Amino acid sequence: MRVPADEPVITALDQGLVRGDGVFESVAVIGGTAPHLAAHLARLARSAALLQLTDPGEAVWRALLDAAGSDWPADVEGVIRLFLTRGAGGGAPETALALLAAVPAETVRQRAEGISVLSLGLGVAADFRAGAPWLLGGAKTLSYAVNMAAQRHAAAHGADDVVFTSLEGQLLEGPTSTVVWAADGILQTPPLETGILAGTTAARLFARAADDGWPTATTRGTVADLHAADAVWLLSGVRGAATVHTLDGVARGDSGLSGRVRGLLAR
Repeated sequence: MRVPADEPVITALDQGLVRGDGVFESVAVIGGTAPHLAAHLARLARSAALLQLTDPGEAVWRALLDAAGSDWPADVEGVIRLFLTRGAGGGAPETALALLAAVPAETVRQRAEGISVLSLGLGVAADFRAGAPWLLGGAKTLSYAVNMAAQRHAAAHGADDVVFTSLEGQLLEGPTSTVVWAADGILQTPPLETGILAGTTAARLFARAADDGWPTATTRGTVADLHAADAVWLLSGVRGAATVHTLDGVARGDSGLSGRVRGLLAR
C-alpha cells in the first residue's frame, strides 16, 4: 500500500517505535533506481537474523521500493529507508515499510566540502561485542539514540560528525558511517571483529580498489593513526565518501586521494 509520507501507517504500539526493536537500511536512489539495493538487502537480512526477526524477503522489499518510487524523478537524488520492526509484539505480525525522500542538502554539502570530526569513546572494549550477541554488534538496529546524541555533541562543539573509539582507544566506526583511511599506500578500515557494522559502501570501495591495484587491509587503528594518515573518510550509502578535513580540531589534507576514492565508487 502506498500512502503520503506524512500519513500514519503503524500502530502506536509498534515495538519499533516504543522500544527501538527493529532494523533498517538507507539506500541511495540515483537516476530513479537503487543500484546498490542487493547489498543493503543482504545486510538487512543479517541484521534481522541477529534480532530474531523474520525477513519478508527480497521480493517484498523490491515491491515496496517499486511502489514508493514508481514516479520518483530521475533527476532527483533520493534515499529510501527500509524498516522491519517486531510490530505490536505478542505474536502480532512484524511491520515492513519503506520511506522515500530527497537526500538532504546538508548531506550533499558534506559530500562535496568534507567534514569536521570529533573522536569520542563508545565505552566498550574492542573485542567484547564479538562474544556478546545480546549487544547486537554488527546489526543495523533502530536503537540510534546514542548515535544521534554523539552527533548532537559534535554539532555543539562545531563539528559535523564523530568517530567512535573503544575503551582501549581502537577505532570503531562513525554513528552512521564506516571509517576508512589511507596510509603507506594502503586503504584501511577497522575489523568487523570489533562489533562494528559491515559497511556496504566500504566493501564496494575495497573491492574496486583491489581491482585497481590499490592494496587494502583491515587494521586495528587508533586516532593517532588517523592524524598520521594521508587521508581519512567517513563512508556511508547515501553520503558516499565524505573527506575528513578536520579531526579533533586539527586541520588535515587528503593528499589528493579523495578524487580517486570517489572515482572508484562511481564505477
